[in-house]
Amino acid sequence: MSLLMDISAGVQQVADAISIAIGVEVEIVDDTLTLVGGTGAYRGKIGAKEEFGRLDGEYLYARMLRSDATAYIEDTDKYPDYGTSLLPGDARELAEICTPIMLHGAVIGVIGLIAVQEEQRAVLIDRHEIMAVFVEKMADLLAAKADQRALLNAAESAMNELTTVIEAAHEGIFDIDRNGYIKHCNRTAEKLFSASRSAVVGCHISEYMHGAPALDVIRTGRGYTEREEVYRTWKGTRHFIVTAKPYRCGTETGGVVISFRDIEEAQKLAYSINTGALKYTFDDIIGDDAAMLRIKNQAVTISRGNSTVLITGESGTGKEMFAKAIHYSGLRAGGPFVTVNCGAIPENLLESELFGYEKGAFTGASERGKVGKFELANDGTIFLDEIGDMPLHLQVKLLHVLQNMRFERVGGNKTVLTDVRVIAATNKNLEEMIRLGSFREDLYYRLSVIPLTTPPLRGRRDDIRLLMKHFLAKYNAFMNKGIVGFTEQAERIYENHPWPGNVRELENAVEYGVNMACGDRIDTDAVPARILRGETGRAQPPERGASLAERIRAYERELIAKRLGQYGTDSRAKEAVARELGISRATLYRRLSELDIT
Repeated sequence: MSLLMDISAGVQQVADAISIAIGVEVEIVDDTLTLVGGTGAYRGKIGAKEEFGRLDGEYLYARMLRSDATAYIEDTDKYPDYGTSLLPGDARELAEICTPIMLHGAVIGVIGLIAVQEEQRAVLIDRHEIMAVFVEKMADLLAAKADQRALLNAAESAMNELTTVIEAAHEGIFDIDRNGYIKHCNRTAEKLFSASRSAVVGCHISEYMHGAPALDVIRTGRGYTEREEVYRTWKGTRHFIVTAKPYRCGTETGGVVISFRDIEEAQKLAYSINTGALKYTFDDIIGDDAAMLRIKNQAVTISRGNSTVLITGESGTGKEMFAKAIHYSGLRAGGPFVTVNCGAIPENLLESELFGYEKGAFTGASERGKVGKFELANDGTIFLDEIGDMPLHLQVKLLHVLQNMRFERVGGNKTVLTDVRVIAATNKNLEEMIRLGSFREDLYYRLSVIPLTTPPLRGRRDDIRLLMKHFLAKYNAFMNKGIVGFTEQAERIYENHPWPGNVRELENAVEYGVNMACGDRIDTDAVPARILRGETGRAQPPERGASLAERIRAYERELIAKRLGQYGTDSRAKEAVARELGISRATLYRRLSELDIT
């Protein structure tokens, strides 16, 4: 829309005033030759195009749009390039005075004073000098009105843009004046305080943030960033991370903008940033072997649901990668993915890590309390790795959460609702642990609604070479190396190795090779020594001709090592192993030492 069209009502008022004042017809066009205002017969033609809208033409108005001088046409018949007329029938334009409307050096339109009768023509000829000055003043008036409207439009646009930014912010925002009264609040602030904007605006900040440090900012003019603040209102306690910034009004502080975020949401964001969890998809899981393709297809189907998943498989087979791929391919991909390693967290801290705690819940507890992983995972997925290492008393509470999706923080009595998908994983035989009494049967069935078993690397040998190539490219880039591949002998060693540590062991072996390779290929001298020797980390069968005692010792060592691999190495696991083998725990510890089992 042109500047004159934007003030079309004002343009028409000016046209009417000129016509009444000097007794001629008035026509005002914008910089597109569109008639914006007019009197007499021209009023009915508003919106039409003068001179066919040809801005590059040689008619009068088109030339005026490229000029900065007033034109006086005493007799249109003697003016060959006068132009066409919008007048109806045989009506003619007899004479005219017209001038460009200038704004900041540019022509934004034209005012024409037109005689369509001989009496009007006589007046125009007799007073053309005075009328020329008059129409130039009217052009200046319209330019000022257009400029004012342009500035107002720019201000409105800036205000709308600022309002959109404020409303789109994830933080709550209060704008308070120098007396502490709230002038504006955004939707997030309404939500955080469970109050409507009409109820908030006009109130003093102390009604919502009693004793707010932001009031000191008005006095001192010094703001602050990300300060933890707690406010108690009749609707409950509000715990925020707050930033307050003053703005100036002349030489004084005009007010303060307060932005605040719920601390639990801030902690979720911090967790997400600090963990830096990679968004794995099923395409990131390397493997074309039939066994791997089958399990990937199962996982894709699983990702579309919301049921609890139990992933079992040996260590190093990619259980966490499958868990992430299920999450980021499912309906909860936009929510958090929170990992808890149940075997890495001390037993006395695991409950508070999972469910959080209230302030003062125990000695050493934070005064502010703590949000647990189940709360952080709300609307997303929680991945309980090494679930077989979870103590029995916590298994009961976990079962309750899975059944009811609610829990209480340690030291609290307030029920916390949560909406999470649970994916658990273990490399242990949970069914055997149930038989030994170290894992709850009811929890097992609640976890394994959808079971998924990741295949060991020795069961998908077609993928070994593919994984070798993948890890070689990864560590070439990481170490800025240019190794092009493996020698035939080294490749054969890798393909024949049983890989008891699965993909993780293979990756470590390739990383070692990239570090140690002397040429542009990984040769046998850059293969880890234990792989060259064919060591698997398991008890080796005795040499042919070994004595009975040696054979018994080897069998006993393998049996105990296998049970420890199933149940773990903590004291509770060793007690379960001893009970299964029918020996005391002291005997088990002695045999571990004698058989050199670490």
